[in-house]
Amino acid sequence: MATVHEHEENAGAEQRKAIWRTFWILLIITALEFAIAFTLHASPLKTAIFVGMTIIKAFYIVGEFMHLKHEMKSLIWTILLPCIFVVWLLLALMMEGGSIFDLR
Repeated sequence: MATVHEHEENAGAEQRKAIWRTFWILLIITALEFAIAFTLHASPLKTAIFVGMTIIKAFYIVGEFMHLKHEMKSLIWTILLPCIFVVWLLLALMMEGGSIFDLR
């Protein structure tokens, strides 16, 4: 039968493993961002890639470090849906704001 001390060591080992996994995932995404930054010329594709990778990193950080992925699904959707609508609003405003120059 396992003692309390052995159980605590196993839990600590699992936590360290999760932290290192998170570290490596974020490091790889950041390294890809740096590679793209120094290889691609400025273009809408480069901007879209950066925005996408930043959103992926943000979701991963929020899920891991703020423990959102361990919460109830209703809380996750309560936080996620307004964020999606804000991003949609920003995109719509930028697209509409750019169209003012087309009228002249």
